[in-house]
Amino acid sequence: MAYGIHIPTRVTFGEGVTQQLPRVLREMRASRAMVVTDPGLMQSGVASQVETLAREACHDVYVYADVEPDPSVETVHRVASLCCEARVEVLLAVGGGSAIDVAKGARVVAELGGDLRRFAGIRAEMIPGPLRMRLCAIPTTAGTGSEVTFFGVYSDWEHQVKVTVTSPYLAADVALVDPLLTHSVPPKVTAASGIDVLAHALEAYVSRQATPFSDALAERAMDFVGANLVRAVVDGTDAWARRAMAEASLYAGIAFNHAYLGLTHAIAAAVSGHAHVPHGVAIGICLPAVIRYNAQVCVEKYRRAADILMEGERIGGGDAAEIVERLARAIGLPSRLRDVGVTKDALGSIARQTLSSVQLSHNPRPASERDVLSLVESLW
Repeated sequence: MAYGIHIPTRVTFGEGVTQQLPRVLREMRASRAMVVTDPGLMQSGVASQVETLAREACHDVYVYADVEPDPSVETVHRVASLCCEARVEVLLAVGGGSAIDVAKGARVVAELGGDLRRFAGIRAEMIPGPLRMRLCAIPTTAGTGSEVTFFGVYSDWEHQVKVTVTSPYLAADVALVDPLLTHSVPPKVTAASGIDVLAHALEAYVSRQATPFSDALAERAMDFVGANLVRAVVDGTDAWARRAMAEASLYAGIAFNHAYLGLTHAIAAAVSGHAHVPHGVAIGICLPAVIRYNAQVCVEKYRRAADILMEGERIGGGDAAEIVERLARAIGLPSRLRDVGVTKDALGSIARQTLSSVQLSHNPRPASERDVLSLVESLW
């Protein structure tokens, strides 16, 4: 089979690589930078550390520290407006997928104008590139893989939907992936972001667009998750587990950049849009059921995935769905939609919205609205 490989982001991985930021900024010849982050990372001092490093290379450094979980379209527009006012040349996204996605969207809107929603969907031709404003991603969680992906996901609370923007020009120019920055992440966030890594790997692995390249990365990511996610949740200072999960997130992100995702993410996006459920929590609830739904059309790949996950020291045997269920329980994730505030009368809307997701075209088994409704009802 013929396939392509496209990794536009220059990645530096390893403990302490955040200290390379001044050199990166000098190479970009940037004099005005903006740190995009959230209140928690400002409070912890991580974002301030990045700001201090940026000041070694840039004349002006601004900070936007109000990124919320599942960030809104309005937040993207606000950051874009600030970038224009300050004539920012480079964005420094510090945080998880929320901060990185906000920075991705903000530079598009700042440069091209208009409403972010007009770039929704797989319409790369609508984002001419490369964009002049640069982006350096510094992830502080092992989860979304947003530091290397072509995607940005945003909440449109007015219409209760998730807005997904996709383009190679959305990707960060540089990613500094420093496992040390994940050590202070709380167990609940580690758990939710970690199960998202596994979903990225599994969905890329069984995708209709999977290739030998994406399969190799997905398998490596699953191997690291199986052996290290529980350890990272139980002991956040476990340096090897933290490093392995950061590496798994990176590999899974590159894998689904090439193979895309599927039904799990389509449903989870609809759930988050209706009930403000954190993305990783929604993923943890949906993933085992979707594995069972897809299993009849990709038996061998799920069998191989189960074998890889069983090599982990705390997972145990069974099929892929059973192993994922056990893993989700071991890290304290909820198992029912009702437990996270989803009402029964919202299930129909969730099923309908799921059908509008572009991710379904990559899922190994087609799904009708009735199929999805049956699945989410079983999860309620």
